[in-house]
Amino acid sequence: MSRISVLCALALAAALASPSAASAAKSQYYVSLGDSYASGYQPTSKSGGTRNGFAYQLPGFAAKRGYKLKLVNFGCGGATSSSILNEKLAADAKCKGPGAPKYTGTQVAAAEKFLKANKGKVGLITVSIGGNDITKCARDADAVTCVGKALPEVEKNLATLLKRLRKAGGSKVRLVGITYPDVILGQWVGENPNQDLAKLSVVAFQSLINPGLKKTYTAAGGRFVDVTTATGAYTPLEQTTTLAPYGVIPVAVAKVCELTFYCTLRDIHPQTAGYTLIAKLVAETLPRRG
Repeated sequence: MSRISVLCALALAAALASPSAASAAKSQYYVSLGDSYASGYQPTSKSGGTRNGFAYQLPGFAAKRGYKLKLVNFGCGGATSSSILNEKLAADAKCKGPGAPKYTGTQVAAAEKFLKANKGKVGLITVSIGGNDITKCARDADAVTCVGKALPEVEKNLATLLKRLRKAGGSKVRLVGITYPDVILGQWVGENPNQDLAKLSVVAFQSLINPGLKKTYTAAGGRFVDVTTATGAYTPLEQTTTLAPYGVIPVAVAKVCELTFYCTLRDIHPQTAGYTLIAKLVAETLPRRG
């Protein structure tokens, strides 16, 4: 056998022996469920829904790790841990993100149907839920106590949701849940500032919200992405920086102002850079292929 033939044979054998090469080329579905973070809402869009959301950006970052994912987004802006289980949506419901399936009924039922019909073809499920259950607490006289009272119901509903997704999709499907940036830190600046509330929001996320969400996702065999930590919410408020037009402010506050619309518009949703960060964090939970 010639030297060239030997080299070709070795190359072919190596390719056939490498399961990562085959798996990297395999196209899989990526199922997204949840609230406006999942649907990609931004207040600067005429329709609200955009393809700047983390779910829309995620396949691009996943590709860099060897995955070929096709998004199927069931998310609905305004969804709560209860409505995702119980609220029946119209096929053309405006709360859905761009390119969403024309499903009717509840988010979870639609996702279950899709997962069962595509068993073995789904590579990732992400869930973004719970934020709308606790946002109301920002207006409560005792915000931390309000969050503490709301969380048990969130955890109960989330556990039910994850159990149903696991049953429909199978135990091997990668399931990732996200939390949120602490947008209430933005109360430090802007219209009608409330620095006491900003400080309390850090306590609520660090001591109540994120531990509860992490426990529930972990119990279902899922991964938990701590967006709050990644967006700098726990940076000591004594550490400051300068950010126009606010002047000298805490680094944690500046980060929220840069990544979300809260400081300028009092809107809880991420700017595109904020969604990009979330997409990267989720992608990093995927084992590299190839």
